[in-house]
Amino acid sequence: MAGALKSNFTPRTLNMPANPADVASIDAIITAAYDSISGPAGQKRDWARERSLFYPGARLIPTAKPDESNNLAPEMLDVDGFIARVEPYFAEHGFYEKEIARRTEQFGQIAHVWSTYESRHRGDDPKPFMRGINSIQLFYDGSRWWIVTIYWQQESLSIQFQTDISEQNVPSC
Repeated sequence: MAGALKSNFTPRTLNMPANPADVASIDAIITAAYDSISGPAGQKRDWARERSLFYPGARLIPTAKPDESNNLAPEMLDVDGFIARVEPYFAEHGFYEKEIARRTEQFGQIAHVWSTYESRHRGDDPKPFMRGINSIQLFYDGSRWWIVTIYWQQESLSIQFQTDISEQNVPSC
């Protein structure tokens, strides 16, 4: 499409103050996203920090089973919907998610990150109880990075990583 599309929608940065260190780079915002959801059972997460990472109207999209059929479908959540979905689980279970591999593609002010993760109930658990991959879209507004979407799918018996997971290598399924 020729020309630039104009938008009168601007980020509400005063409503979502972020720690400048959390949003200064792609690395920083990805690290902050993982850190903000990780912690022991019963620990209240820093939801203000989590919210500050996301552009207004951003979406978190788990690939879930919406019914008994075993068919996967995207579940469209805003940040508050995501928090409501995970808070009861975090109250009862420790959850530590860590990035184990990443591939980043950037063009101008937009970036896409494939971020492979492992989840543990305790930070020192020897083996993860879950692995998966996040597809993260980001936007740079000239002063900071914003998360626009995080879309993810976890490994299952039918969908598993087929290669070794190493830095800068996103495995194919």
